[in-house]
Amino acid sequence: MGLVLVLAAALLGYLYFTRQLTPRVWRWAAAGVLAYLAARGFKGAPLLGLLFSAGAAALVFWERIPGRAKPAKPGFDEARAILGVGPGAGAEEIRAAHRRLVAQVHPDKGGTAELTRRVNAARDVLLDALNREPPNAS
Repeated sequence: MGLVLVLAAALLGYLYFTRQLTPRVWRWAAAGVLAYLAARGFKGAPLLGLLFSAGAAALVFWERIPGRAKPAKPGFDEARAILGVGPGAGAEEIRAAHRRLVAQVHPDKGGTAELTRRVNAARDVLLDALNREPPNAS
């Protein structure tokens, strides 16, 4: 058991120092530890092993829990309103409006992560719509 813990700590340390340690990786690591403990078995407490197994399953399927759905992307008109661009805005105008807004609402500048997500989603919606439009035949 000691070797497994040392290897797990080394892997988490590597991921931390390479900035790859995301909340999702933490959940998988915790689920792995719980699954390992459940697999080892508990001679006098089978209920404890069952609880560890249930905890591991809950951590793995965290994103699929009802109510944890990702927010929907804004509609085309709402995206234009968020970025403050007109109906005939081109890709450069959309990107400039996005940069201007992100500079104001970014968490490092006093905004929130939710506002930044909304501005990014609005940019994605508008740029996707521009890319899907067929070129004007002249």
